[in-house]
Amino acid sequence: MRRPPTWIIAVCIAALYGGAIAVGLHVRDLSGLTEIPTFAATAEQRKPAWRSPASMPNGAKGDSIRRGALIFNETPLYASQFVSARLSCGACHAEGGIQPFASPVVGVAARFPQFNERAGHVISLEDRIQECFVRSENGRPLDYQGPEMRAIVDYIGWLSTPEPDRRPYVGKGLVDIPARTPNPARGSEIYAAQCMGCHGAGGEGKPPKFPPLWGAYAFNDGAGMHGIKKMAAFVQHNMPQNRMGILSAQDAWDVAAFIHQQPRPSFNQAYRHF
Repeated sequence: MRRPPTWIIAVCIAALYGGAIAVGLHVRDLSGLTEIPTFAATAEQRKPAWRSPASMPNGAKGDSIRRGALIFNETPLYASQFVSARLSCGACHAEGGIQPFASPVVGVAARFPQFNERAGHVISLEDRIQECFVRSENGRPLDYQGPEMRAIVDYIGWLSTPEPDRRPYVGKGLVDIPARTPNPARGSEIYAAQCMGCHGAGGEGKPPKFPPLWGAYAFNDGAGMHGIKKMAAFVQHNMPQNRMGILSAQDAWDVAAFIHQQPRPSFNQAYRHF
């Protein structure tokens, strides 16, 4: 549902395996968000700077964090063997995982292990990452001990460390918007007016900038975004990304219902334990 983050990633890889990964991440200098945004908050007000790339450590740990940032923001490029969809982690966890009320990953590691209702058992952060890969990215599980998993966990851990003199992070999860009876036909009209320019008439998107919303390369029907309520909450507070705040709760429910009706891959039941 998102364009890539404002982090403009300039990549110079000296040696991907066994060598150092040198990456320049340039973050727009914005003040940290200190209160819940109003409904009419602008796109710029919703993109706080949280951690400076300069705070990434040197050595192997820093290399892993930088690799995690690359995988998170451009998953089909840097973890291609694990995904079938043409969308990245940052499509749902916007702005590199820091945008308020867009399922940010800041601080999530501290909430694990936790009971997962969908899985029916207690899961780890690594298990939750696997869910994203097999559901939202319609792929296959990472190696729990592999460099890709370690890199993503390290990146989330780095994001979750507050910077000196910053106020506590605000905006976890998604905003719980009022329930509505959705009208998919009306949602089709809203999609054409507000979404089609970025995501295409056929929901195909314009990867890597704008992810597909349905079709062969979209998230599968086991993903959280396949749920109308969850998508509506994301859409109302984060879409259109350059005009946040223009959609009502009814608009969001309607367009989410329309997208929900469209074809997409089936979830691979071999991974139902995730």
